[in-house]
This record gives sequence, C-alpha cells and structure tokens, in this order.
Amino acid sequence: MEIVIATRNKRKLEEIRRIGRDWAITFLSLDDFPDCPQVEEDGETFEANAVKKALSVSRWTGKHAVADDSGLEVDALGGAPGVRSARYAGIQSNDRENLEKLLKGLGSVEGEQRGARFVCSVAFVVPEGSVKTFGGVVRGRIGTEPLGENGFGYDPVFYPEGRLRTFAEMSDAEKDAISHRGKALRELGQYLRTGG
Repeated sequence: MEIVIATRNKRKLEEIRRIGRDWAITFLSLDDFPDCPQVEEDGETFEANAVKKALSVSRWTGKHAVADDSGLEVDALGGAPGVRSARYAGIQSNDRENLEKLLKGLGSVEGEQRGARFVCSVAFVVPEGSVKTFGGVVRGRIGTEPLGENGFGYDPVFYPEGRLRTFAEMSDAEKDAISHRGKALRELGQYLRTGG
C-alpha cells in the first residue's frame, strides 16, 4: 500500500517514516506531488486540521493519505500556543522565535506551574473519502532554557513527565517510544495491520 504523508515539514516526515518503518507501507511525501496545493490549517482543533489536510491530499493525489496536526498546550498560558504552535510568534515564525515567545510568556512562572502537554491528532483517509483519526498525548513541563540538539519545534524545552531530559536531549528511539506522535502513529499502525 502507498500512503502520502501530508506534510512538507522534513523533520516530521522523517519521524513518521521512522515510526512506520516496519509497516510494509510505501510512504510518499508531498515532494512526490510538487503541484499539490498547500492546505490552510484554520481548524479550531488538531483533529480538524489533520482531517482537512489528509482529505485534501487524498483527493488531489487519488491515494491514501495520512496527516497529523500537533502542538503544545501550556497550562499557565490557558492552553496556548495550541493549534497555533507552529506560528505562535507569527505566520512566518521559526522554531527559535516560537521558543523565545513561549519562554518570555512563562518568565515569572515557576516549577510545578509550568505544566504542559504535547497533543497529536493523526488522520488517515482513503481515496473514497472515509476518515479515521487517532490521538496521542504526553504530559510534562516546560524548562527555562532550550537544551538538546535533537528533535524540532518545542522539543528543547519540553521535559516529559518523570524524565530529567528534554525531548531534544533524547535519542530518536527514546522520544518515539513516549511521544504524542509516537502514540498516535502506533494506533494507526495497529489499525492498518488489522485491516481496520
């Protein structure tokens, strides 16, 4: 089976392919469909954005598609950055700018008050249009400075519950085993193995 991964984020693409490497699936990317239009992520939930992306890409390519939308919800910030995690510091913002805004917003918040969770919603769509979604959550806390070189996004400041290292300080295998995306994708993998 061929599945198009509905993302142009190279790091996310690499992570999805890595987690699904044993699935007997051929993963294609949007690089294989350079004319596929960009999908505006304007949903109010991670699931809505994931479904919109997967449906759009499946319709355009005529193939099975999988999309994820994920982000960070920080307790002290009322759940922000949430669905706007990738553009928290502005539409064209990068990881560094988003991290700076997050840490500045938590400047006077200390210890246990820095609780947060990473949330991921994965949508799987077949060309006929049926949709199945899977979710994953990992709780933790936000550090006071970025640490680690691995991962992307908010990984350098996120300490998963019970861990003394950030996601960015972990190996790929360590992070995949406990991450929000890892959990959601393993649910998808189970669904694909059992034929739905």
